[in-house]
Amino acid sequence: MTTADAPRTLPDGRPVPPMTGSERTVLEGWLDFHRATLELKCRGLDDAQVRLAAAEPSELTLLGLVQHLAEVERNWFQRVLAGRAVPPVFEEGTGYALDSGRGLEEALAAWRREIACGRELLAGRDLEDTGRIVDEPMAGLEVSVRWVLIHLIEEYARHNGHADILRERIDGTTGA
Repeated sequence: MTTADAPRTLPDGRPVPPMTGSERTVLEGWLDFHRATLELKCRGLDDAQVRLAAAEPSELTLLGLVQHLAEVERNWFQRVLAGRAVPPVFEEGTGYALDSGRGLEEALAAWRREIACGRELLAGRDLEDTGRIVDEPMAGLEVSVRWVLIHLIEEYARHNGHADILRERIDGTTGA
């Protein structure tokens, strides 16, 4: 099989990260893969299930992870790289707190909006372009677009590991 014949998506619908290409293409491909993995972990669950803190004693939930990663997307792309003074996506800045009136679809919609905004903000930037961290203890430090993309890949990868455990405890689904 040649590279041109290789599948571009996995059977579960996630994009296959590029195995060749520019550094930018590979970094953005891995970030998209991890974003799709988070969404996959929530697929088929209802609002009650995504609110379960299924790995006691932790209070972490799949809904909290989606909300947190919406905050992460906003922070790194809008605040750090674009220098925008935007409020948190949700009322509590980490995203982990659950609002009884907000379900999974609303949280996923907010997360998707933040991803779209981040993509727009990245479109005109080079990997060497920089922004400034806004939160203590590292406020004011300069970071490159490259650093931000790598950081988001590791952030998603870490939280997708949490999502694996939560999903398995909720309904036994494993893998991916």
